[in-house]
Amino acid sequence: MELNPATPLHFIDWPILGRLGTAAFLGLLLGLDRELRGHAAGMRTHGIICFTCALMTISAIALHKQLHGEGNIDPLRVFEASAAFTGIIAAGLIMFNKGEIRNLTTAAHIWLAGMIGIASGAGQWPLVVSAAIVAVVMLTLLRVVEDRWIDPGKRND
Repeated sequence: MELNPATPLHFIDWPILGRLGTAAFLGLLLGLDRELRGHAAGMRTHGIICFTCALMTISAIALHKQLHGEGNIDPLRVFEASAAFTGIIAAGLIMFNKGEIRNLTTAAHIWLAGMIGIASGAGQWPLVVSAAIVAVVMLTLLRVVEDRWIDPGKRND
């Protein structure tokens, strides 16, 4: 079996560290809302998922470039794998109890963390910044609206 040439580890690759660090930080930030609300998928879960999706994306892009586009390497399969893994985790969080569905927002959080991780791994900084801003604004503003105008007992997050 012929393998791709190994990438030498003789220095820290700052762009890669920046992508991974951004993904981890934003994942932790997204998970903070769930953590403060006492949900099972909190900061660590969101941080790990976001970081892992970034890692998968960087690895897929690097492998594609190392092989010069030859072979059956398709970086778009990262989306398929990430969607499958985050779907398994998110599905395990959703509960149906006494006629109510719980943790849908947490499951959506998990998916959001994964997608921001993929964008961070790909170095799509305008997309990462825009998604993070919209997500944080949406999560905080909607929480204020829900707490102020919607009966907290009727929310199913």
